[in-house]
Amino acid sequence: MGPIPLCLLLPVTVLAVVAAVAADPYVVNDEYTWPQWKVPLVRKRRTVSLSSPSFSAQSQSELSGTCGIECQRRLPSPSLDDLEQLLSYETVYENGTRTLTSVSVQGLNEVTAWSRNASSSTRHKREVYGTDTRFTIADKQFSTKYPFSTSVKISTGCSGVLVSPKHVLTAAHCIHDGKDYLDGVQKLRVGILKEKSRRGKGGKGRGGRGRGRRRKGDKGKEEAEEKEENGGKGDRKGKGKSRKSRSRRSTESEKPSFRWTRVKQTQVPKGWFKGVSDGLAADYDYAVLELKKAPKVKHMDLGVIPSVKKLPAGRIHFSGFDDDRPGNLVYRFCSVSEESKDLMYQYCDAKPGSSGSGVYIRLKEPGKKKWKRKIIGVFTGHQWVDVNGDGMQQDYNVAVRITPLKYAQICYWVHGDSSECQVA
Repeated sequence: MGPIPLCLLLPVTVLAVVAAVAADPYVVNDEYTWPQWKVPLVRKRRTVSLSSPSFSAQSQSELSGTCGIECQRRLPSPSLDDLEQLLSYETVYENGTRTLTSVSVQGLNEVTAWSRNASSSTRHKREVYGTDTRFTIADKQFSTKYPFSTSVKISTGCSGVLVSPKHVLTAAHCIHDGKDYLDGVQKLRVGILKEKSRRGKGGKGRGGRGRGRRRKGDKGKEEAEEKEENGGKGDRKGKGKSRKSRSRRSTESEKPSFRWTRVKQTQVPKGWFKGVSDGLAADYDYAVLELKKAPKVKHMDLGVIPSVKKLPAGRIHFSGFDDDRPGNLVYRFCSVSEESKDLMYQYCDAKPGSSGSGVYIRLKEPGKKKWKRKIIGVFTGHQWVDVNGDGMQQDYNVAVRITPLKYAQICYWVHGDSSECQVA
């Protein structure tokens, strides 16, 4: 499926609008409202220096041997000591040095409402079969505007998402293969789609045209966003010409270009490292990159949701830079077929390069009528999963979900102060 005008795409992704707000300060019962979670605290215990990595690992388009949902059900629940070991993390700096930080977890017993969902075992393979349901966001009027502008390209070949003005969330396997850091991580960069000026020479002279064109583009974006908020209803008369114009711009757009920024430091949880986490590696396939310079791009907040399948429509959304559409941002949405407290299996069509994309949904803010998108997981791509723990491998689409513990850890990495991460 090629580029299509976004004004026709957005209405099909919207959640229905209802009004209700629960009174509980931590868990909101309204299925259309973001639940509020009291999360545990992850605190730094000790940091020690390690030898510099060799940066010799090669990136993999597919992962194998990860422990799937059924396999995990057979494993004992990790103890507090286990969790503290899994949540300890390595930090690699741009000069090639490396440290290991051990952590303590506090308030874990206060987080008791996390669901363990048993759902359908029907799944589909990840590769694109039949109709390709992905959408190329080729028109920079949209690809460089929120929420698509939060998607970034990682120089190792993956995608990521901005979760603060200068922090990117991505998949751990885009940085580390479980034994060593990938070749290229010592010079890791993040690419952000940039919007070229439409003004030609002398654009600042009379100026009316340049500014007028920008206002017209902004108006088109606002109309598309208004249609999303209204569920695709309320088309105004006389807009056919405008839609046709936007469609033509989408198909005739120039090849996207990136503004690249160096990464200051990279943090990966020890739960991802083989030999530490045994079969739990899939649960910890996430990493955070701190940029040397904050781009002037809006980020997307993290969110915690106990079940995606129980949401209206039960859909997730994410955008990334799939390898088969070089340089272009590719958006998709799909249903979640099965979920555990740490993993989500889903139907989304995807290709290598989309790994590390931020998986998000849109719900209302508590006590407000305003809808807000939040990142609830990381798309980790095509994985060969040990389903039952007997060594038999099946391939699935896998996303790692943001749990209260992971929220606490990622929030601590971003803010450097766990006191700012007590409520998700």
